[in-house]
Amino acid sequence: MNKPPLSRTAGLRLARLMVAAAAALAAGAGAQGGGAQERGAQAVAAPAPAPSATADPANRTAYSPADEALYRQRFDQLLEAARSGAGLGSYDPLEPVAGAATAAPLPVADTPALSPQALAEAESYAAARNSNAFIVVKDGKVQHARYFGETTRDTPIVSRSLAKPVTALLVGRAIIQGHIASLDQPVADFITEWQGDPARSKILVRHLLDMRTGLLPQGFSRDPEDILNRAYLHPRHDEVIINDYPVTHEPGTRYEYSNANAELVAPVIERATGMRYGDYLTRALLEPIGAMGGEIWVNRAGGTAHSGCCLLLPAESWVRMAMLVMADGEWEGERLLPPGYAEAMRTATPENPHYGMGVWVAGPYVPERGFAHPSVPYGKVPHAEPYLDRDLVLFDGNANQVVYMIPSQDMIVLRTGRAPPKDAAWDNTVLPNLLIRDAAARSGEPLPEPQAGGAGAGEAP
Repeated sequence: MNKPPLSRTAGLRLARLMVAAAAALAAGAGAQGGGAQERGAQAVAAPAPAPSATADPANRTAYSPADEALYRQRFDQLLEAARSGAGLGSYDPLEPVAGAATAAPLPVADTPALSPQALAEAESYAAARNSNAFIVVKDGKVQHARYFGETTRDTPIVSRSLAKPVTALLVGRAIIQGHIASLDQPVADFITEWQGDPARSKILVRHLLDMRTGLLPQGFSRDPEDILNRAYLHPRHDEVIINDYPVTHEPGTRYEYSNANAELVAPVIERATGMRYGDYLTRALLEPIGAMGGEIWVNRAGGTAHSGCCLLLPAESWVRMAMLVMADGEWEGERLLPPGYAEAMRTATPENPHYGMGVWVAGPYVPERGFAHPSVPYGKVPHAEPYLDRDLVLFDGNANQVVYMIPSQDMIVLRTGRAPPKDAAWDNTVLPNLLIRDAAARSGEPLPEPQAGGAGAGEAP
């Protein structure tokens, strides 16, 4: 495959992207533990042994020798990057995402609703943890915005799993526009290759968003034949997931974090709308909310977008998406999401009390909350105290990239950047609780009802 040369800026962005990907692989995708337990998360979480993720090449879908050679080249490069910590200088094409033609800055507050001391303390916490952007919005206006290093308001941010809530928003847009019937429509209506399959035909659209498809959990492997690597790096990764990715549990019965769930949204959106994923993202979401565009990683020139990760948009664009969720799917008087859809995004399932549809939920308090199945004992993020707003929800991606939505204060707090250094560990409750306390004190209002205690929360259902 001949690839167009990358600009220096795009190359640098891709290098940062691949550093993050290498780090994710080395850490077991950030949710599944270290390489010493390559299938460990599944062994801990699954009630019965799951099928092997390494398929005999003779029994898997065949692709062209050129596709397989490119896949092996990417795998070898990424494995070397994971060993050395160096990024890759080039990779698959980044496809432009246009965004809104006119993307004015968010309005800035005339009167501060938060104290300078609290904002300075919050900024200092972010600055000490490799952040590139820190934004606080209250009552729809920017209270504080700080960019670090070379990052500016216009700089696309490597999203990692912040891309996952975007998939939920786009499904909501496709429902209200009539392209998808409902969250309970079978995915096989779009991925017709699954029709008649006894397991995959039971997967619903909502399962792609709430991680209950029953597909193989995320993990780490150094084996190039492992489906986890092929589903990530293959130049036809969407076809690999559709044709070869194993089902390990009955759909709808178990939460398991898997990038494959969100990666399937791109082909569903493209088949439902007849538009490329990046184009639909611009037309259906970014343009209506006035958000800046950027770029998205596609598996090959003219191929399918990676909807589960690797969308590059400026920080304000993520803030605007959070504002849409906070406003129950309305934007400047226009309903962009079906009634009740944003609430569904913010509602956890019985299988994981901390995850809704692309959105993390406060749920019952636990001192550490991970991304994998709640029974998995590693790969967790500290929560030193309960959230001070029990209704808090957040976008949460690898490297502690977060966008908090705090209903009681009509407040959004964004922090993006690289993973914090080991000597400055991240705690998910520090920023929101600091600012909730300050906002309540300045307004003279009592603190909201805090996150509920949860004895035994996080145990396997």
